[in-house]
Amino acid sequence: MTDKIYRLKGKIQNYAWGGTTYISELLGEQVSEEPRAEYWLGAHVNAPSMLESSAGNTPLDAYLNANLTKVLGTKIADKFGRLPFLFKVLDVNDMLSIQVHPSKIEAEKGFKFENEQGIPLNAFNRNYKDDNHKPEIMVALSEFWLLHGFLPKEKLIQVLKTIPEFNSLVTVFEDKGYFGLYKQVMEQTVEETNKTLQPLVDRLLPLYKAGTLDRTNPGYWAAKAVDAAEDTTILDKGIYSIYFFNIVKAHKGEAVFQDAGIPHAYLEGQNMELMANSDNVLRGGLTPKHVDVPELLKHVVFEETHPTIMLGELQEDGLERIYKSPAPDFELSQILLHSEAKYQSIAQTAQVLIVIEGEAEVSEGAVSLVLKKGQAAFLSAESNYSISSSSFATMYKATAP
Repeated sequence: MTDKIYRLKGKIQNYAWGGTTYISELLGEQVSEEPRAEYWLGAHVNAPSMLESSAGNTPLDAYLNANLTKVLGTKIADKFGRLPFLFKVLDVNDMLSIQVHPSKIEAEKGFKFENEQGIPLNAFNRNYKDDNHKPEIMVALSEFWLLHGFLPKEKLIQVLKTIPEFNSLVTVFEDKGYFGLYKQVMEQTVEETNKTLQPLVDRLLPLYKAGTLDRTNPGYWAAKAVDAAEDTTILDKGIYSIYFFNIVKAHKGEAVFQDAGIPHAYLEGQNMELMANSDNVLRGGLTPKHVDVPELLKHVVFEETHPTIMLGELQEDGLERIYKSPAPDFELSQILLHSEAKYQSIAQTAQVLIVIEGEAEVSEGAVSLVLKKGQAAFLSAESNYSISSSSFATMYKATAP
C-alpha cells in the first residue's frame, strides 16, 4: 500500500441510546431495528476502521503500526505515537450518561493504578480504559441538545428555590458551594434519592406525556429519563444534574468544546464528534453502567460554566470553516463545496474526511476517489490534494493542528 489516500470504512456501535434511522440512511444501508448510535472513523483498538484498496482491506491501526512516521509525519508521530484523534458520527435518541473525562495526567495515574490492582480492562468496575485524556468537540448536524457544566451561581440558586423538593439544598449550596451540593446528592442512599425526587417525578410525568413541557425546561429531560428507564422504582441521581447543569441547544453547524473536568451529557440530536483517542469516561448517572462517586468527585470542575457556542472561523478560501479548540490532539473543520469550487490543501499529518451531504471527488496525484454521502477517506501526511463536486457537498475533516 503506497498511495497517500484511501477509502475508509468505519465501524458502527450499537449502543442502546442510539437512533435507528440516521446512521443507516447516512451510510445508504437498510434501516435496522437495532439502535445505531455511533459510526467510528479512526484507529481505536476497540473498533479500528478499515482502509480499502485494490490489494485488499487493512485495519487502520495495523497500517499505522507498520507506517507510523510515514503516515502521521515525524512531528505528530513523535508527539503522540499513535493517531491522536477519533472521529465519530452520533445519533442520540435517548440521553447519554452524565459524564466527565479525566486530564492526561490523571488518566495516566488512574490507568496505572487499576492495572496494578489487576482489574481487567473489560471489568464492570473499571474506570480507566487507557492512559489518555478525552477532550472533545462536537458540531451539530441537526438541532442538538446537551447538558454542559454547572449553572452560574444565581441561576442555580433560583432553581433550588423554585423546585420545592430542592429547597433544603439552598443552604447546602450557599455554605459548601458546587462541590458540597453535588457531593451531598451523589452520596445519597437510594431511599433518600427516591424520597426527594418521587414527588417531582409524579408532577412531571403527566405533563411530559401530555406534551406540555418544553425542551428548555429541565423537567422535560428529567421526565424523559424516568419514562425511558427500565426500573422506575429506583430514581437516578442523574436527575439532579439535569437541574444543576446548563441545558444547551446547538443549531446545525454550531460547535461546543468540552475539556477535562466539565460534566456533560448529550441529550438529543445528531452530531459530528472529534476527540482524543481515548475511551475514558467517569459517569455520574443516567446509566446502568458503573458510577464510582469518590473517583468522579476527584475530576469534576466545581465551578460555574458559561457555555460557548462556536461558529467556527471561515478560511480565506471561503470553503473551509475551522472550529479551533485548546486540544493539541485534534482539529475539526467543515468544508462546503458547490459545483464551481475547488478545495486545495496539503495535509501536515493524517486526515479523515467524510461526506455528510452531496458528493465529492478527492484527488491526490494520480489517485481520485469519488465519495458519496456517508463515505470517508483517509489521507497520509504530505498529501497534496484537491476536492471538487459536480453539484454540492458538505464534508467534515479531522486532523491534528
